[in-house]
Amino acid sequence: MINEKPKFYGRRQGRKIRKAKGNLLDVFLPQIKIDTQKNFQETFNQSFAKTCLEIGFGDGTHLAGIAKNNPEIGFIGVEVFKNGVANLLTLLTGIKEGHELPQEINLADGRNDNIRVFDDDVRILFNYIPDASLDKVFVLFPDPWPKKRHAHRRLINQENLQVISRILKKDGILVIATDHRVYKGWALRQTLESNLFDWTAKTSNDWRNEPEGWVQTKYQKKAIREGRKPVFLIFKKK
Repeated sequence: MINEKPKFYGRRQGRKIRKAKGNLLDVFLPQIKIDTQKNFQETFNQSFAKTCLEIGFGDGTHLAGIAKNNPEIGFIGVEVFKNGVANLLTLLTGIKEGHELPQEINLADGRNDNIRVFDDDVRILFNYIPDASLDKVFVLFPDPWPKKRHAHRRLINQENLQVISRILKKDGILVIATDHRVYKGWALRQTLESNLFDWTAKTSNDWRNEPEGWVQTKYQKKAIREGRKPVFLIFKKK
């Protein structure tokens, strides 16, 4: 564990969070929030065949969707933006604004208890995850920090790639999705230069098309509407 929080760039909260989502943050989030004082193996209440990590899950659309479609897999979602965390809780419980809050808040029907949330900087969580613990890591549409002087703020960098490689199992998968022209080249170059991962693409369709079983994020849908074409860079740990 580290004693000092790393410097974080970006927003932690946007518009005022309304009553229903505020209640979910107060009451339901603690039920699925990762406790870094516990052993990592105690993250879930049951055993899963695989464990995946999504770094920066935005409003939670992809995380909630892929977790529902794969109840046999455990998912850890990381997001510092409070409004996004609140929206994920809405997706998981089905409780929306205007709904009366039940005495006991549970997952919506049809959902397995296979999501855990860390609502702070992922670099803090990195120190908690043991070596070779994860099967897949998603980094979906991260902030591109497009200005050259801000490049050091980008999530995909040599330091973080070292950690991602460490926490992935042998042949573990790293998925990076972006619609940003600069970030596309940056992410590919950084990952290949790390010499820790092999790019799995064999043809252009492998990085232009969504991976099998994909759930589109809210941001991805917006990018497509505005004419930006996302790419999906998939790497395997060496």
